[in-house]
Amino acid sequence: MAIARFPSLVMDCPDPAALAAFYGALLDWKVTVSEGWAEIRADYGQCICFQQVHGYTPPVWPGQDVPQQMHLDVMVDDLDAAGAAVLALGASKHAHQPGESFRVFLDPAGHPFCLCVN
Repeated sequence: MAIARFPSLVMDCPDPAALAAFYGALLDWKVTVSEGWAEIRADYGQCICFQQVHGYTPPVWPGQDVPQQMHLDVMVDDLDAAGAAVLALGASKHAHQPGESFRVFLDPAGHPFCLCVN
């Protein structure tokens, strides 16, 4: 028996509203913002939350001096089109690209995430 229906992921960041706007646009999810906190929510209930951390230090990937702590894999149909779209939203493409079926980007707060195709 499941205890919960949907897990939520909470990401530390310097500006919760900005990061929620980025991921809300990427996933087409509703954005809700309050003081020091923001969240995006899918129509079916899945939620990603963003909490403000003063003195936030972004991960340094692929090194482990400041570990990535987590990352999102976002499934897409077309890597080139999706890559252009996330760049337009404020992401940056990481110089280190270790695979052919995915591409590594950094969100506006520096968290690595991957665009992936099957």
